[in-house]
Amino acid sequence: MSDFVHGDQADVRLSHDHKHPHDLEAALPEKESNPNNIAVRDTNEDTAEEIRARELQQKKGFFRRLRRGEEWLDEKMGIETQGVDRIREEDKRPPSILNVFFLWWSLTCHVGTIPIGILGAELFFLSFNQSVACIVIGTVLGALCTSYCGTLGPRLGLRAIATSRYSFGFYGAKLCSVLNVLVGGGFAVVNVVVVGQILSAVSNYHMTLEVGCVIIAILSYVISIFGFRLIHTFEKYAWIATFILLLVLIGEVGGKVDTSISASDTGLAFSADMLSFIAINFSSASGWCSIASDYYCNYPANTKSWKIFALTFFGISIPTIFTTVTGAALGNIASSQATVYPVLGDAYADHGLGGLLREAYHPLRFAKFCLVLLVFSVLGNNVAVNYSSGLSLQLLGHYFHAIPRFIWSFANAFVIGVLAIAGRQHLSLIVDNFVSLLGYWTVSFTFILLIEDKFFRRREGYNLKAWDNPSALPLGAAAVIALLTGYLAGGVPGMSQSWYVDVDLHILGGPDISEIGDVS
Repeated sequence: MSDFVHGDQADVRLSHDHKHPHDLEAALPEKESNPNNIAVRDTNEDTAEEIRARELQQKKGFFRRLRRGEEWLDEKMGIETQGVDRIREEDKRPPSILNVFFLWWSLTCHVGTIPIGILGAELFFLSFNQSVACIVIGTVLGALCTSYCGTLGPRLGLRAIATSRYSFGFYGAKLCSVLNVLVGGGFAVVNVVVVGQILSAVSNYHMTLEVGCVIIAILSYVISIFGFRLIHTFEKYAWIATFILLLVLIGEVGGKVDTSISASDTGLAFSADMLSFIAINFSSASGWCSIASDYYCNYPANTKSWKIFALTFFGISIPTIFTTVTGAALGNIASSQATVYPVLGDAYADHGLGGLLREAYHPLRFAKFCLVLLVFSVLGNNVAVNYSSGLSLQLLGHYFHAIPRFIWSFANAFVIGVLAIAGRQHLSLIVDNFVSLLGYWTVSFTFILLIEDKFFRRREGYNLKAWDNPSALPLGAAAVIALLTGYLAGGVPGMSQSWYVDVDLHILGGPDISEIGDVS
């Protein structure tokens, strides 16, 4: 026997002695209800896969030592040991519902988002107004994907990739796990490289970029191991200083933006530039769709879906647009003031974003103070990436599940640091080629979950006890084929990246393929 849920609620099994937390970060409990007369059957039996994971930790010496080490760290330091297991309704400890909104400010309002905006002028040769239009359109469309996926978290009490098992199956969801790690890793690499450039600028370019990369990778990992509660508290406030500093930045350089400059390209090349920049901004906002539920699964199942959707949508759209437009302004200044005001352009050409920000803020001592604070702005993003990537890696199978999350988060942080050091001199190339690829799978992922939830599960419901049981989950072949078809048939034919250009674009571009952007 298992838990089955239909409609908007899940696993409503409150014990008579259930208590809600009363700390400052806790939400006020909503009145318990079951308005949809949901069919719920409940037992206290564990699923087969949950038992399998525990057996590995109990019988295998290696896994047993890892589990004991995790418990020791929990006892001494209070790290999170929950892992990817489903959070039952009576075990949920929800933070304030406003955290759904402020969480995304810390994840998006940071210096790592600025390079996306700079691409408008630097790579696609768009005017400032055209860049802003692309930023708004792409971000709003991308935020819709993340907002919907987030609504499944409270209802099911499952992490985002675990939820995808009801569509992709136990084995097909492993593909989503890998893609999710790659998506988060791409964002984190950009952030780490930016931090390296900033710290180098603060040290008058005496500190190498590698040192800055290592510092931020370590700090991000340390915070991430403490888990959901600390992350929610940290993310609720981490964005405030960054927002103020970016307002100061706009005040100091806003007057130098030249809105009279028009786009360099025309015709088909111009259309490709616009579509490519929209796609990058779409990917920036939709890339969170595969982790949103990770931070919502502690909210009660009767939390209104429209609240989660609306708070997520505006929580992503407002800060992402604000920060990316700030980047677009910097890109416009750096590329247009080469003769009138060459300092900013030269600083960006010679020292990257760190040098540009150092010259943008003034006087120098104040600039260095601002840069040091901006370094820590990326922590909110990288902490979430390390946390969710650790969960995704646990969902690769039984043995992966048996290894504590803090180990997977460490491995993820280590790889991010190495990749950032390797690509530290090619920030714009990383942003253009990697971030634009994210949208190719996030669109398919969102629509697959949407169709599964609104059509197939509308009557059948979710067997919540089966989330980790391969035999009780669907095969998932249809979802996997749909995802691959959307990527291979929809994304690749319109792809134009530095490492691959599709044959269709060769036909369109003729002898000068460089004029055609990524039009998919």
